[in-house]
Amino acid sequence: MTVSPIDPEIQFFVDGIAAAYAQHPDVMTVPPAEARAIVEQVRAPWRQGGPVMQATEERTIALPGGTIRARIHRPTDARGRPVLIYLHGGGFTFFSIDTHDRLMREYAAASGMTVIGLAYPLSPEVKFPEALHRIAAFVTWLASDASDLEIDRARIAIGGDSAGGNLSLATALLLRERGAPGLVKALLLNYPGLSPDKSPEAVAQFGGEGAILSADEAEFFWNNYLRGPDDRRDPLANLLIADPAGLPPALFVVAEHDLIAEQSDAMATRIEAAGGAAELRLYSGAVHGFVEAMSVSALARRAVAESAQWLVATMATR
Repeated sequence: MTVSPIDPEIQFFVDGIAAAYAQHPDVMTVPPAEARAIVEQVRAPWRQGGPVMQATEERTIALPGGTIRARIHRPTDARGRPVLIYLHGGGFTFFSIDTHDRLMREYAAASGMTVIGLAYPLSPEVKFPEALHRIAAFVTWLASDASDLEIDRARIAIGGDSAGGNLSLATALLLRERGAPGLVKALLLNYPGLSPDKSPEAVAQFGGEGAILSADEAEFFWNNYLRGPDDRRDPLANLLIADPAGLPPALFVVAEHDLIAEQSDAMATRIEAAGGAAELRLYSGAVHGFVEAMSVSALARRAVAESAQWLVATMATR
């Protein structure tokens, strides 16, 4: 398959990330706490600046099975706005609501929605399905008990990038299984990692050494997240074998140069075949993780703006 060159501004982002990581040990070879400290340091420059919120607060919510920390961004003082729950990526292992703080503020400013980032438990210390259950419990709490947040609890969207996209879609599936399919009204899925399975063609073209997400890194992340081989066939982890019937409308933001781009295409096709609504937007010249480059990339800013427009339009009809 012929692909366009990587966008120059995205390449600047990729090169900057690579140069920063080169100053540290390989994060796949050191203990998780040390690796996370490295990742936070490497990513810090890319989250600076961005929109100023009318208000930001953090809360720790007590839920069945444990607590979760939430960062709430309000772009205006208007109450009763729909809400986007955003789940950061990082292979179920890295990143945080700090690494993704600017991205969440960008979505809040562009959409006018309240955006809530969740500090869900990370792997390998916490394995599947604990983070998923904690997120689903938060959605249930938000819809039923969070009256003091003054949001429109009937209009909840959930989204995320990479592993966060997996957890977003899996949360909608889990809530459907629990008899609450209508709690989530829309899914924003930025280059989601939907399955541990990858085609040889994708690995050969996009998963080699130097890729921002290599095949070896993807396997490392899945091994961190899953308890063992049986979880690779669990439809709440390997979402490409899940029944997609009854899912809310989904937007797939796809990077052209991405090992797992094929997974979004496959899932969008399956959702539509099951009678659902799925839109796939391919960004030429983009790589995995590209929306985090919004401070230097017009392409990333366009993707965020277009996703926000989709959210506004979709939530207006729910």
